[in-house]
Amino acid sequence: MHRIYRITLDDALPVLEAARAKADEIGVKQTLCVVDESANVIALHRIPGARLTGVDISIAKAFTAAGHERPTHKFNEGPDGPALPGNEAFGISHMLPGKFAIFVGGFPLEFDGQIVGAIGVSGGNGEQDKAVGAAAIEAFARHMEQNPPA
Repeated sequence: MHRIYRITLDDALPVLEAARAKADEIGVKQTLCVVDESANVIALHRIPGARLTGVDISIAKAFTAAGHERPTHKFNEGPDGPALPGNEAFGISHMLPGKFAIFVGGFPLEFDGQIVGAIGVSGGNGEQDKAVGAAAIEAFARHMEQNPPA
């Protein structure tokens, strides 16, 4: 039998709060989505003024990061990025149209060696999305240290 940890809204809120604070600090209007380990949306926050398209994009980024247990930018990073033309996963984004993102902004959330969810960040450039994602991951780790599962 395999034990599965599932994040809740109480786990997602500190993640969103930290991501929002970082987005505000760097001056980017973003949409932030937290999903559980099965890529079901737990929480979504569109900062006032963020692009309308960010909702679907942040959901897709979180879905991909949770479902493939890796940051989304790993699909196209460097010449060996698996989703680049000629590489093993080229075309993977066409398997689940509108749900699969292979560009920066999706980041898994990990606890006890398991991917327990993910955050999708949409609205900035790659470096901005990475900075907001890093703040979210750090906040999740702190939250889990302070609130371990029973």
